[in-house]
Order: sequence, then C-alpha cells, then structure tokens
Amino acid sequence: MEKRENSFSVIIFLFFLLFLLWVVLQFLAPIFITNNNINDLSGVVGVSDNEVIVEKIPFPFNFVYSCGDRLCHQKVDRSLSINGNQMPFCTRCTAIWLGLAIGLGFMIFYKIVLDEKFLILIILGIVPIAIDGIGQLLNLWESTNIVRLITGLLVGIVTGLAIGIIIDELKDLKIKKIES
Repeated sequence: MEKRENSFSVIIFLFFLLFLLWVVLQFLAPIFITNNNINDLSGVVGVSDNEVIVEKIPFPFNFVYSCGDRLCHQKVDRSLSINGNQMPFCTRCTAIWLGLAIGLGFMIFYKIVLDEKFLILIILGIVPIAIDGIGQLLNLWESTNIVRLITGLLVGIVTGLAIGIIIDELKDLKIKKIES
C-alpha cells in the first residue's frame, strides 16, 4: 500500500461519490417520510413486495425503497429504523453499501497492489459474513444486527478496495498499452 502522490483517480472518486450518495439517500429516506409510516417491509429478494407502499413515497426516496424492495429481503427484525420508519435495506445490506463507499474513499488516497496479501485480506473480509450467513441458513443461530453490521461493513470495505484496485489495474494496463 502506498499513498497516492499527485495521482488523483477521477474514476475512483466518481465511484466513491456515487456510492456515498446512495448511502446518504438510504439514511435520508426514512427521515423525510412521515414518522412511523413504514413499519414492516419484510419480503422476498427479487420480488417487488411493497409496490403499494413505495409508490406513495416521494422521489428520489421511492427509488431507494424500490431498489431495496427488489434487492433485499427487508425483514423488519433484521433492519434498522430511523424516525420510526424501517430503512430501505436490511442492516447487513446497508452496511455493505456503506462499506463500499468507505473502501472506495480509502482508495482515493491510497494505492494497493494486487498481491497475495490483498487476497488474504479479501478472504478475511468475506469469511465472517459467510460463516454468519451459513449459520443462520442452517438454523444454528440467529444473528444480531450488530453482527450483521460488522460482517456487512467488512465485506463492503474489502469490495470497495477491490473495485479501486481493479480501476487502478485497468488504468495501468491502458497506460502500458499506449506506451508499447
């Protein structure tokens, strides 16, 4: 890992801004909706279970809740609430989105080389979420929102770092191709 010296990555910065905006919208959505209006969005991933609720929410927050409806189970007991309203994504998904922004934010200032050490970091970032998810799937335990938050942040940060590394590697390949 090295500090970026005069080599600001515009693409990484744009990805960071995109994910940061997405996370901010997720936290603002339940704040800008009338108190205690959205209490249980529990559903199934890949299905729009809450269209009736989502269509009453003002833009852009209806878009955020609609994405949550399709991409997340939104189980009420696995989700955080703000302003008496359930958030658009469960705790783990929210933490993954936040972790993506944190990892990309880190990559704005630092450059990481893709090597064995980083591959070990990827594995260490993924293993906790895998253990927790498999344990829940097999009914060995019921995870807590704190554990979901931590495992989601870990995998999100590692993924954000990986996206930054991929962008750097693609940029380096392009420079090498131009030089040859």
